[in-house]
Amino acid sequence: MLRSAWSVLLAVVILPPLGFVLLWLRAGTRISRKLLGSLAIASWTVAYLVLFFGLRLQRDGSGIPQPTFYDKEAHYAEVERSRATAAPAEPAKKEEAPAAKTEAKQAGGIYWTDFRGPQRDGRYNETAVSSEWPAKGLPLVWRQSIGGGHASFVIANGRAFTIEQRRRQEVTAAYDMATGRELWAHGWDGEFQESMGGDGPRATPTFHEGRVYSLGAAGELRCLDAATGKRIWSRNILTDNHGDNLQWGMSNAPLIVDDKVIMLPGGPSGQSVVAYNKVSGEPVWKALDDKQSYTSPMLVTLAGKRQILVVSASRAMGLEVENGSLLWEYPWKTDYDINVAQPILFGPSKIFLSAGYGHGAAAFEVVPADGKFQVKELWANNRMKNKFTSSVLFEGNVYGLDEAILACMNAETGELKWKGGRYGYGQVALAGGNVIVTSEDGEVVLVKATPERHQELARFQAVSGRTWNHPAIAGGMLLVRNATEMACFRLPASK
Repeated sequence: MLRSAWSVLLAVVILPPLGFVLLWLRAGTRISRKLLGSLAIASWTVAYLVLFFGLRLQRDGSGIPQPTFYDKEAHYAEVERSRATAAPAEPAKKEEAPAAKTEAKQAGGIYWTDFRGPQRDGRYNETAVSSEWPAKGLPLVWRQSIGGGHASFVIANGRAFTIEQRRRQEVTAAYDMATGRELWAHGWDGEFQESMGGDGPRATPTFHEGRVYSLGAAGELRCLDAATGKRIWSRNILTDNHGDNLQWGMSNAPLIVDDKVIMLPGGPSGQSVVAYNKVSGEPVWKALDDKQSYTSPMLVTLAGKRQILVVSASRAMGLEVENGSLLWEYPWKTDYDINVAQPILFGPSKIFLSAGYGHGAAAFEVVPADGKFQVKELWANNRMKNKFTSSVLFEGNVYGLDEAILACMNAETGELKWKGGRYGYGQVALAGGNVIVTSEDGEVVLVKATPERHQELARFQAVSGRTWNHPAIAGGMLLVRNATEMACFRLPASK
């Protein structure tokens, strides 16, 4: 009876593996029918996992689909439940409360206020960090669920700010550094969806003088009070400047320069780079016609000239702070018009660039000439391809992910020193003379910053799932997040 056609069918519906076993144990059924039945069970098994367990195909950084179990509705419900409670998801033990207060004080300054740190270069220099990490990984301060998206954190006054997707809203939120507890959340209607890169906002907010400047994936720019989350002003940079959104969404972190906030809407007819008044939100100037990229603008001094450094879809360029006029340019065009990596400055006038999709890296120098500037290429090769990550510089050498493998390259010559360590399409930062890698799988890895060889010092699992978000560091605390989870760890102080 257990092997009758109806019992097999019922077993297939309720528990497909059991149905498969009963099918092959059933006497009197031809092999051809068992094979066809097995194919039908396999198809139903996939549907079963999709419907009841959230099976999805998620692309990794190479574009290869990977199976993952993710239930969007359950995830959002978990975020809402955790925010409805006053305590963090993993509260510190009572005896650890004094340490939590100390950590909050340590991270209470004004330091990691921009994407990838104060200079947007991925370097952490606020406190000395030891390279001797516990064998089981860095001490966990707290762990919390979080909404979707690929933004990082900025940290100031004991608070961590980020932007995330919660159902059909983009939400900028402030979290307490000591506990992970949400302090405020400011949302607006917006849901950017993209099958290859994933859903949600991309651009890391910026903290400046008590305000948070936050950009959504569809161009919504909001200036918020950092203490309360109250909206001060808002504009949509794409609507304002007749710009088309990029395939993977607006990703440029707002840049504050003097009284201006610099944005890259990529609009036509002189509306590619735009400066708004940081207090009122009114336009100050607009410039250029470039299609924009995913790289964030930077305030730099090159060849003695203070300027805005921008990498568009086709070139790197320096712009006047006051009016956005072009000072110099260097062609930097990649397949599909995709530039993501932040430039690296070395020396008083030299710049390192890198891009994926088979492009590679190059270095050039900006040279004063008759009251203007000229660009001199130093070298170019395909040995460092930052696809959607950025490299860091330490003692004349560049450390970064060449596609999915960590590599070291001399900035002056382009000579490859070594290549080793497969971390996927993650991110890198620099602290205490060592490279901190967040792997694509959510591991945190410490690698010695030396041109001699690849030397891994420590490794542990920080968060679960695909992790493309850049880490943030302030007051000796390391923040890591992805599209579902965030965690805070204590870095060991150098003795």
